[in-house]
Formats: sequence, structure tokens, C-alpha cells
Amino acid sequence: MPTPYDHINQHNAQKQYNSRMCFVCGVENPAGLHAHFYQIDDVTCVARFLPADHHQGYPGRVHGGVIASIMDEAMGRAVWGDAKTWGVTAELTLKYKLPVPMGEMLTVVGRLTRDTRRIFEAEGELLTADGRVAVVAHGKYLKVPLERILEETAAAGLDPNLELFIVPDPE
Repeated sequence: MPTPYDHINQHNAQKQYNSRMCFVCGVENPAGLHAHFYQIDDVTCVARFLPADHHQGYPGRVHGGVIASIMDEAMGRAVWGDAKTWGVTAELTLKYKLPVPMGEMLTVVGRLTRDTRRIFEAEGELLTADGRVAVVAHGKYLKVPLERILEETAAAGLDPNLELFIVPDPE
């Protein structure tokens, strides 16, 4: 049974930026997940990814830390509906309900559930290829204005346009 998000792509949802070296979305990170994220409404972000062999924990299962990383990223990106705010993780809670299998396309969903002046909260789930919920999560994030991220990136001697704003065609 397919997941409700199998049809999501850059033609029917707002493709979010990738970065160059982020573990989760970095297009040039050789160890990364190379995930692509799509904003499907003002409060929901969806990503699909295929874990590689080096993302394995126990044989045939995705490592729990890898799962935590992509869950964190999907929930943190749910606030991108306004495109001017990024989030820094303050708290992350996960419940692993099923083993997450290697070798199949996985779907991660993050949803904004609370939005205040300084923080936002989100919930998320990871779906297996057959649509079962394998992981649920909740996170709290401190809001960081995009301007600050750009300034700090430039102050580190990096070009934000080369590091943060890559929109690759995943097909």
C-alpha cells in the first residue's frame, strides 16, 4: 500500500532548498541522506529518502541516530512556510514503533503544531514504503531569523548562496 505522500515532487509542492554539506539534505555530503524536502502547505513538510548501506544500524535496519536526524530536519523545516525563519533544535523526542527497514523508500512528515514569537513546536512521523508509521516524534525549536544565518555563514568565510541555497532537481 503506498503512502499518502508518494505523489509529492517539485511539480506539485514547493521544493525547499538543500545545502551543500548538511548530513540530511547536503547534495555533496558523501555520507549524507541526500533528502529532498517539500512544503505541501503552510505547516507541513514532507521528505522521501532511500537509506544507503552506510546508514545501517543492525543488519537490515536503519540506524536510530540517522532516523533522529531526518525526523529533526523534517520537523524543523515545517516552519519554512514563512521562508524567513529557521529553527535550532531545543528538544527532540522520538518513539520507535517498528524497525525501520533498509532498501526501501521512506517518507518523513513534519507538521508545525505551535508557533510563538521565540519558539515553535512540531510533530512528525516516519512511514515505511507500505505506509506503516514506524517512528513518531515531537520537537521544540528556537527561531533563528534567516538574516542571522546568512550573516554567520558569511562571517565564517562561506558563501551562503553556495552553502545554503541549492535547489537540485531530484529526478
